[in-house]
Amino acid sequence: MPATLLAQALALASAAGVSTYGTVALLGVFARQGWIGPLPPALAPVGEWWMIALAGTLYAVEFLATLVPGVASAWEALHTAVRPIAGAGLAAATVYHGDARFTLAAALLGGTLALGTGATKLGARVAVDASPEPVTNALANVAELGLFGSVVLLAWHYPWAALGVVVVALVLAVLFVRTVWKALRSLGRRTFGRPGQAAAK
Repeated sequence: MPATLLAQALALASAAGVSTYGTVALLGVFARQGWIGPLPPALAPVGEWWMIALAGTLYAVEFLATLVPGVASAWEALHTAVRPIAGAGLAAATVYHGDARFTLAAALLGGTLALGTGATKLGARVAVDASPEPVTNALANVAELGLFGSVVLLAWHYPWAALGVVVVALVLAVLFVRTVWKALRSLGRRTFGRPGQAAAK
C-alpha cells in the first residue's frame, strides 16, 4: 500500500536525521536477525556484513566524538548537512521499484524530515553541550540510540506508529531546547547582569 510504504520510508529518513550511521547499522543487524524485513531490493545491501561493519564503526566513532564537550556540537553541525542527503536516499530506496514520481516524492519528503530531525538534534546537542562534563552527552547518546533503534524496528511492523514516535520526540526535543536556553539566558543575566548595568556601575 503506497501510503504505508511512504510512512515506512519517512520513518527511516527521520531516524537517519538523528544518526545515519546508527540507523544503517541497526537496519542491517535487524534484517539479518529476521526482526524486520524482507528489505526492499534497493535497501538489501545494508544487510551485508561489510556494510554493517562499516556503519557500525562510523557510529562508534560518532558515539565517542559526541562524548567530548565542544567536539559534540561541531560534529553535529557538520553532520546536519550530511544526514538530509542520507535520509532522502533511504526513503527513495525504500519505495524504489514503485512509480518514479512516488520515489521522487519520498526522497524530497524524506530529506526534509531528516533535515528537521537533524536540526532539532543539533539544537538539543548544543544545549546539552553547555555542560562541561561528558555524562549528559553520554545520556543523550543512549537516549538517541533508543529513539532511532525503536523507529527502525517499528517502521517495518507499525510504520504509522514509528512516525508518531518521531513527531512526539521532535516536540519534546523542541520543548527541551527552549527550556534549556531560557535557563541559560536567565543564568547569564544573573551572573553578568543586563546589558548596560556593568557600565553603569
